[in-house]
Parts: sequence; C-alpha cells; structure tokens
Amino acid sequence: MANITLLDGSIGQELVNRSGVTPDGTWSTRTLKEMPHLIQEVHEDYFRAGATIATTNTYTLHRDRLARFELEHEFESLNQQACQLAVAARERFGGGLIAGSLGPSGGSYQPELAPEPAVAARWFQELAEVQAPYVDLFLLETMSSVEQARGALMGACRVGKPVWLAVSVLDDDGTRLRSGEAVSDILPLVSEFPLEALLVNCSTPEAINQSIPRLNGVTVALGAYANGFTHISTAFRQPGASVIELSEREDLDPLRYADYAEQWVADGATIIGGCCCVGPAHIAELHKRFG
Repeated sequence: MANITLLDGSIGQELVNRSGVTPDGTWSTRTLKEMPHLIQEVHEDYFRAGATIATTNTYTLHRDRLARFELEHEFESLNQQACQLAVAARERFGGGLIAGSLGPSGGSYQPELAPEPAVAARWFQELAEVQAPYVDLFLLETMSSVEQARGALMGACRVGKPVWLAVSVLDDDGTRLRSGEAVSDILPLVSEFPLEALLVNCSTPEAINQSIPRLNGVTVALGAYANGFTHISTAFRQPGASVIELSEREDLDPLRYADYAEQWVADGATIIGGCCCVGPAHIAELHKRFG
C-alpha cells in the first residue's frame, strides 16, 4: 500500500462538542477569542491520534465573513492567533506540518456567491500573506466551482508556499462539483497553477467514492477527507447559518469511515483525513490502518 499522508479531522465540530456553545454564524471565531486553549487542545489531540498535519482554525476568517459580525477590524490578528495555536500544538507534540486553511469566499457550498476570480485573488493573497509566516502550506478548502477555485488559486499561489486544492462535490452525485460542473472540469487548473495536491473534501464518503476514480491519474498527489453530515440542507445555505442546521449521521463510526478511506486509497489517494463530524477517534483508526 502507498505511503499515506494523514491529515487531521474536524476543527469546528470538535469545538462545538468541547465548548458546549450553541453554534451560530460566529462559533469558531468566538471560540478563538474566548476559549483559545480548546483549539490548541484539538490540534494536539489530532497529532496524538496520528495526524501529521494540523489545519488552522481559519476557514471562516475572511474579511467579508467577519464584516457580517462587525469583526473585520480583527481580520489580521484572528488569523495570526489561529495559526499560532496550531504552531504551539506542533511544538508541544514535537513535529508535524501546519496547513493554513483558506475557506471558500462567499460561503460554503455556494459558489454563486463567490466574487469574480480577479477580486477573489486579492482576498486570498491577503489571507495567504497573513498566514505565511506560520504555515508550511495552504489548503484551499471546499471550493465548489471551477471559477471559485481559480480565484483562490490566483491569490494563494502568489505567496510562495505549497498549495493544495480541495473541492466539494454534490452529496447525491460525486461526479459533479456543487456548481453542477463535472468534477473532472477541475483538472485543467492542475496544469495552470503550481498545485502540489488535489483533494475532495466536505462531501459524503459515498460521493467521494465516485469522485476519486475520475481524478485518478492526476499529476499531483490525490487526497480525500469526507464529512459526517447526512446532507447539506437548504437552510444551511442562508446567510449567517451554522451547523445547527445540519444533521450528523449515526452510521459513520471510525471503523466504517476507515473502510471508505481504504477504497479511496485503492483508487489512488495518498492523502487522507476527515472533515466535519470526523474526529480524533476516526483519525486514530486511519493511523492504525495506514500509519
């Protein structure tokens, strides 16, 4: 079996579980401001479980998202603090890489809200520049259309760090991005930009089963990290919505999740991890199988 790079799992859902806070549109940012020790604790737990990469708690720290809650003035300091917590966890653990999470512009699963690529490029370049002193690579997460991914890549690739791109596909048809485009339509970006990895994320494991074979043969590392939601509801796509609008499936224990991951590896994936609702126990099982 190929050597597997093991990512961490969910950050936001773990913070909900550990903080006891009812999630709203600012829950991960509130935790960063009010209970930063929990974030470092989550990173450390993933390292202990076997992950070799810690993903920063910066997925939602875009200027436009912060502006909705009158927090845009803290854009730089919040991104820096989140990165510093991941670095502190690595230092405490004794090794590993830091991936700077750059979430989608506009909103998750809503590529129609993303600005045109030239505008997005400026946003993502600024984000990447703030995070660059702390991270080893940038992970562009949950990109749901070709143009949304293009804008993010245009910005992040200007900063001089390795860039990984993760795209999200439809829960009921993993052959298509959430925009409706074929997942294979993302492949020209691999030759257009200096990517080091292409992944599928924040989709059901069953959908990823359909995606990975259509991306196999790509010239960069291939990876996958699924979520544990039953589906992405219409209510979650509304401005200011939170994960309270989503339901967690009850049949995705660590053993079953690892079974799905074995299929992704068989289909060519060499980077494996977890997204929303996939926690340290899942990562520990992946480490047992692939470590």
